[in-house]
Formats: sequence, C-alpha cells, structure tokens
Amino acid sequence: MKKLFNLFLISALLTVGLTAFSQENLRFGHINSQEILRDMPERAEAEREMQEEAQKMQERFESMQMEYQQKLQEFTDEQETMSEVEQQNMERELADLQGRIQEFQQTAQEDLQQKEMELLQPIFNRIENSIAKVAEEKGLIYVFDLSGNSILYHSDQSVNIQQEVRQELGIY
Repeated sequence: MKKLFNLFLISALLTVGLTAFSQENLRFGHINSQEILRDMPERAEAEREMQEEAQKMQERFESMQMEYQQKLQEFTDEQETMSEVEQQNMERELADLQGRIQEFQQTAQEDLQQKEMELLQPIFNRIENSIAKVAEEKGLIYVFDLSGNSILYHSDQSVNIQQEVRQELGIY
C-alpha cells in the first residue's frame, strides 16, 4: 500500500512538474490583420474591381428605374383615354417592372457580396498562410488578431509578428 502511495505521489509530482515546465514554454503572438489587409497591393485591385462591378449594377438599376418612370408617366398621361382593359394591362406591366426592380436590387446586393468574397478570399488565404509560417518559425501556439473586438488585453510576453508577416507577404 505504501509503495502504491509513493508511486502515486511520484507520478503526481512528475505530472505537475511537466505541466509547469510546458506552460513556461507556451508562446503567444499577436497581429493586426486589418492593417496587413489595408497594405496589401492586391486589395487595391480587388477594391477597384468591386467598384467597377457596383457601378455596372448601379447603371442597370438606374436604367430599370428610368424605364419604370417612363411607363408610369405614359400611364398617367394616357390613363383617361385608355380602356379599362388597357389600364389593367398597364398596371400589371408596372407592377411586374417594379417587382423586377426589387428582385434586381436584392440579387445585385447578394452578387456584390459574393464577388467581394471571391476577390478577397485569395488575399485572406495568403495572409493566413504567412501568419502560419511566421508563427511556426517562432514556435508560437496561438496568434491573436488585435483587429477584432474580442482581445481585451495582451501582455508584453505576447510576440508581435506584424513585421515578420509583412516581410513574408512582401509588404515593406
């Protein structure tokens, strides 16, 4: 029984010692990914493409609105001389055009969001790969992103890898 107790005590002390030793070697890093993203040359190109796409959609939307306004003006001007069947057809046509405009607005917004992710995802992947490479080189177990609102404190023992990631990405 005493041997079992001693064996248990020795294993407990070894576990505590190894845990304390391994905790001393834990290394954390931090970075501000929004600053990195802001300085990426590819981001400016993606932003330009997004603005061009948004402009095309805006022009299409304005064209549809103009068509609607013209038909509405035509209906208003000729309403008194139209038969009831013509009025109903024109009202249906206006309602249909208005529905298409609303549908266009919704799908245009979704398309723009998808295009933005399509353009930015390779940039995000490149940043993430660079962070992972630098973190591995420095032996870090976690890297926190200071651009989010979830980090309320970081100590001086946390390693700032911002500059190394910038170098890895070729941003000087």
